[in-house]
This record gives sequence, structure tokens and C-alpha cells, in this order.
Amino acid sequence: MPDKVATRIEAARLLAFFEGNGALRAETDILQPAATLLDLYGEDIRARAFTTHDPVMGEAMLRPDFTVPVVQMHMENGAEPARYTYAGKVFRAQEEAVHRAAEYYQVGYELFDGADAARADAEAFSLFYEVLTPHNLQVATGDLGILLAAVRGLKTTDARKAALMRHIWRPRRFRALLDRFSGRVPMPQGREKLLADGGTETDAPLIGLRSQAEIDGRIDALREDAAARPISTQEVNLLDDVLSLRETATNVLAHLSDFAVDMPAISKAVERLEARCEALAARGIDVENLAFEGSYGRTTLEYYDGFVFGFYAEARPDLPPVATGGRYDALTKVLGKGRSIPAIGGVVRPELVLAVSLGGGA
Repeated sequence: MPDKVATRIEAARLLAFFEGNGALRAETDILQPAATLLDLYGEDIRARAFTTHDPVMGEAMLRPDFTVPVVQMHMENGAEPARYTYAGKVFRAQEEAVHRAAEYYQVGYELFDGADAARADAEAFSLFYEVLTPHNLQVATGDLGILLAAVRGLKTTDARKAALMRHIWRPRRFRALLDRFSGRVPMPQGREKLLADGGTETDAPLIGLRSQAEIDGRIDALREDAAARPISTQEVNLLDDVLSLRETATNVLAHLSDFAVDMPAISKAVERLEARCEALAARGIDVENLAFEGSYGRTTLEYYDGFVFGFYAEARPDLPPVATGGRYDALTKVLGKGRSIPAIGGVVRPELVLAVSLGGGA
């Protein structure tokens, strides 16, 4: 990997590029309150963050990314539209991938603009495309908004849809739930016995932190789930079709327009994709050859909920993505305490840009 001095110089170059395209430089604290991140991601964030304790702040984490603090900053003080750029280190615990760095630079660009989502998507993507084009990287795009709309439109209980929505970013868990809710696999044996026994053990002592009322409520929810009709084979097949899409953006658009006939819930998301393709083309992006994957973005941070993209060194599969980004409208509502501003952004890792350049490109 390039040395730290070279990485700083490349980070400064990327930062200047985004500033030259109208972004204001933003600064965020390295030490972030843990409560906000735990509220967003739950206890899972502890496995990928460095935690410490501050006498005043309480539990804190070394900054795992810039997007959350930049969104907080904007929601408290910013006006719309707004464009920000930043550069600095982020910190990620690497318990399993020991070959990956625990701290590294990110340079990012964030755009807050609700006037025209398609145009904003095209603006953000085209900037990353422009600055990274000299490195011959492989480009991937997707749209989590289509999958989210498909799940919301399923003919099943709200509880089942909520469970699937919660695990969209955990593909294996999502698949296990979908198989169970569609009747492809039986209910777990322990739950069957619990329901068959009436769901209570009144003579048994309470062990753990849950009250009897919470336990009874959970049993009622399990009974309701067990009584619900399975998600239809047609709907499951359509979901699988969406997830398996791997084509150019224009071809995917044609397929999704056909899917929308049988799955009307995705119609508006498909319209947004069409508008985005037009906006990208207007900025000179060759959408006829732009790669699109129906499942792209499902293993990244959970705040992406629309257009997603990434840039990869195809000849260096050992490297993480050189750049990633996407739309995160729902995050602004969470951090804005009910007030939301449509937003999209992304980050580049300058040391990976240099690694690809020094290695002769992708």
C-alpha cells in the first residue's frame, strides 16, 4: 500500500476536486457519542467500532464513518440545498479480516437537495465517475428502493414485512425469513413446541430481563405469525427475479417495467430509476453500458435506501471497493428528529486509488 504521506497528498487532491465542484469543507469530531450509532445500528455496531468511555460524553466510539456526523451537522444548522466534502480517518475493528486496515482515510461528498432526486443522484455519481475514470475501475450500481418497495407491497402481515425490512441488509437472514414466511421451510421446532404447549409455563421461574407480560406478548406475536397465510409463490419468485437482476441499467429498466405489471408496489421506484437514467445520460454517463445489480448494496451500512453505487479494481479482487455511495433519505429523518431532507453521498479511499494507479490500473 502507498505510504501515509502519499495518501495525505491524494486525499488533498480529491478534497480539492469536490470543493472545486461547489462543496463546502466539513469537519467532524473523531470521537463520536456511541448512543447515536447504537440507536441506528443496534448492538451490531460494537463488532465493527472501537469504543471507549469519556467522563462527560459517556460511552463513545472512534468515528466509523463520516456520513452520520455530517448529516447531524446539516440537520442542526444547514440550509437546503447543500454540498459538503471532507477528508480524514475512520476507524473500523477488523476481528475477522485481519489483513484489512483498522484505520484509513476517507474523502467524501454529500449532497442535500430535495428539488429533484434524479438530478441529485446523477450529480453525485457523475462526480465520483469523473474523478475515478482515469483509473479504469469497474462500476456497479443498484437501487435498494426497488427492493424496499417490493417488500412493502407483499400481501402479508405488517409484522412479517417489518421483519423482512429489518434484515434486507443481512441477505442470509432475509432469505431464511422469506423461506419461512412463504412456507418453504417449517417453523423452528422450538417455536412449534412452545405454541403446542399453550405458550406459557406458569410454574417455571422467570429467568432473564423480560417480564411475563413481554414474554406473553412475544408468544402472541408468534401465534399470529403461525396463523398467517404464506407469502405466495408468485410474490417470492418476483422478489427473486428482482434480486437476481444483473444487466445494464437500460435493460434492467425494461425488465422491471414488466415486473411492475405483476408487482404494482414497485412502479414508483421504477419511475425513479427511469428518471435517474435520463439524468445520468444528460451528464454524459453511458447508461446503455452502465452495470446494474438488483442485490447490490445489501451488505453495506444500513442507511442506504435508494440508488447505490461502487467502484472496484477488477484486477485486484484483494482490495475493498475504491469508492462507494448511495441515497440515504430515511437517515436524515432519523437524525433530524422527524424533519427529513433527501440526501445522497459517497466516499473514496485515497490509498486504494493510489494502489490501483501504482499497480497499473484495473
